Amino acid sequence: MSSAVSQRSARASLAFSCAGHAYAHIFEPIFFIVALFLPAETGLSYEEVLALIVAGKLLYGLPAPLAGWLGDRWSTVGMMAVYFIGLGAAAIAVGLSHGPVMLAVALGFMGLFGSIYHPVGISWLVRNAVDKGKAIGLNGVFGGVGPALAGVVAGGLIALSGWRAAFILPGMVVLGTGLLFLVMVARGVVVENKQDRKPEPVADRGETVRAGIVLSVTMLCAGLVYQATQPSLPKLFEERLGEFGLWAAAGGVTVVYLLAGLTQILAGHLADRISPKRIYLLAALIQVPLLLGLAHASGPGLLLVAVLAVSFNMAGIPAENLLLSRYTPAKWRGTAFGLKFVLSFGVSGLGVPMVSLIRGAGGGFETVFTVLAVSAGLVALAAWQLPGERGRTAVPAAAE
Repeated sequence: MSSAVSQRSARASLAFSCAGHAYAHIFEPIFFIVALFLPAETGLSYEEVLALIVAGKLLYGLPAPLAGWLGDRWSTVGMMAVYFIGLGAAAIAVGLSHGPVMLAVALGFMGLFGSIYHPVGISWLVRNAVDKGKAIGLNGVFGGVGPALAGVVAGGLIALSGWRAAFILPGMVVLGTGLLFLVMVARGVVVENKQDRKPEPVADRGETVRAGIVLSVTMLCAGLVYQATQPSLPKLFEERLGEFGLWAAAGGVTVVYLLAGLTQILAGHLADRISPKRIYLLAALIQVPLLLGLAHASGPGLLLVAVLAVSFNMAGIPAENLLLSRYTPAKWRGTAFGLKFVLSFGVSGLGVPMVSLIRGAGGGFETVFTVLAVSAGLVALAAWQLPGERGRTAVPAAAE
């Protein structure tokens, strides 16, 4: 592959990967906004409505290793096409659903197709990037843009056309992106690349095993914080900023995730230049007092604490992905990212029913965020056990 073609494909992979990351994170927050209105239509309680997405949450993570394996063994480009087309169609199906069962099934398919992105899209991005931490950080911003847009998109479309439009119109955008992606593949703008543009240094077997064990713990606990915070914030804002109604929930979520997402560019840059282990550990440690503060905050201070807490949760993501990339052979990277998202988006997806159970038992958000503060503390404690940073020999780049 010529250098010009490689660079063009790298730019295209970054653009489509960033768009895909936004799409991967926009529909779940839309559902959490919509969930505030569904009880009146379905006759279910708010907690029962939340439970409709549990199967989708699990399917968002559990099939990820298979998706990553297919990307490694078959085609990352092919899997990305399946992702865009499938997710767009599933989102439209959610908007056309009638009754709790049909809605839960459609949400399940949305989770299933959504499970493709993280193992395939991020592996594809890392393979094509030179400054991997910076690229992961920029990509992470778009992951934050998804939830940020969700508040505005859901609030605006619900007000104009009802909750169904909040899924159908974004679904059509994703479907259109998939068709554009296929055109770019046909024209040779997007091409398959099986080797890293900038190969990673080689980690020895002991470091790989140690990092794998530690990261399994940290990804599970950090994922729990992220997964439980998302459904909590709309309801938290509605309860503690209640005089503004829908716009307190929708607008508050938009502000939090938009500002927090931007921190990933800086975090990714620092992870490239300083130490991903250090960035990861500090991000987790600082979350502990912020989550404890979020348990009790109210008024304007609530928004500030929420921005800071979510910012530091997101700041750890580029470092986490960079660490996983460094300790995984390139030919297994998609599978490794898939296993990561079993933990951080599948098993940790139980954070949603955890919120429902705690609130149903009368614990309130004070208990929810205290549990999450403990989880962040466990991330920091485990991250301390990651292998030390030292110079390692890079694998020579493949000739283009």
